[in-house]
Amino acid sequence: MNGVVRTLATLLAELAQLGVTAEVIGPDRFRTLPCPTYPDIRLSVLPRRKLARMMKDYAPDALHIATEGPLGMAASRFARRHGWVFTTAFHTRFPEYLAARTRMPTRLSYAWLRRFHNAGQGLMVATESLRQELSDRGFRHLRAWSRGVDLAQFKTEPRDMWGDLPRPVFLYVGRLAVEKNIAAFLDLDLPGVKVVVGDGPQLASLRRRFPQVHFAGAMHGEALSRAYASADVMVFPSLTDTFGLVMLESLACGTPVAAFPATGPKDVLLAGGPAVGCVHTDLRYAALQALEHGNRDACRAYAETFSWRACTERFISNLVPIRHGLAVTSYAD
Repeated sequence: MNGVVRTLATLLAELAQLGVTAEVIGPDRFRTLPCPTYPDIRLSVLPRRKLARMMKDYAPDALHIATEGPLGMAASRFARRHGWVFTTAFHTRFPEYLAARTRMPTRLSYAWLRRFHNAGQGLMVATESLRQELSDRGFRHLRAWSRGVDLAQFKTEPRDMWGDLPRPVFLYVGRLAVEKNIAAFLDLDLPGVKVVVGDGPQLASLRRRFPQVHFAGAMHGEALSRAYASADVMVFPSLTDTFGLVMLESLACGTPVAAFPATGPKDVLLAGGPAVGCVHTDLRYAALQALEHGNRDACRAYAETFSWRACTERFISNLVPIRHGLAVTSYAD
């Protein structure tokens, strides 16, 4: 589970409710190998021929390539060879992830990503700051596509999960990996206690380095909602996320957010004002300001403005027809 998976899974459910039939071709249909340094992610092995048969048999009205892995590259090659136009999305900062893990210069990986995405007719981006950054890097055909939050799942009550821990509770939720910059949060001198919800390749090393932190493991569903709602501040230390769905989930549970002024936080939190959290280059200051000025009712009300239905309608309007003359439903803002 990660933000991309949650986005696409929710998108599929919303598309079905709108009467749109979508076929997902994912790695589960192919022989796979674990991604180097991140075995939970599976990479398809030599998918070209099988993928081509699937795409021809399904004959879609519109094609969207969700990720830039082996399947995405094979789909792009097929589409260009057969004259199919398509859209893509910029979900993940792979150049920064690769730099953090391998020290590969970001200019090289951004050059490759630019060629990949510019081959399509629409690149969907989640925030205005990301759109401007990618435009400056030479990416074309940029189209806005925000995110939503499940307001039925993420609720402000109950708030009983961290009752045995000292207050205030500063919470991190997400994957435990080097690119998430979690140590920047755990190193902070803050009152109360720090809680980490999530799993990932950095779990063991973070536990050894920060024995005073409460590591609660991965959570889902109602338990995850209670974890958010029971905290006083959710701290989002990432500098590489393109949006940060966990921020909306926290706000929906009434918990303000502290973050660096990176893509995602500065787009989402600044528009909501100090009642929903604080964005600052000093993460400790941001956390304490969110604790002091955060308002649970305001957090929930702001989260309610992020609708998955609006997100899905925008996605549909961003699609491009594979064949000339085909109408794709467009939704007004």
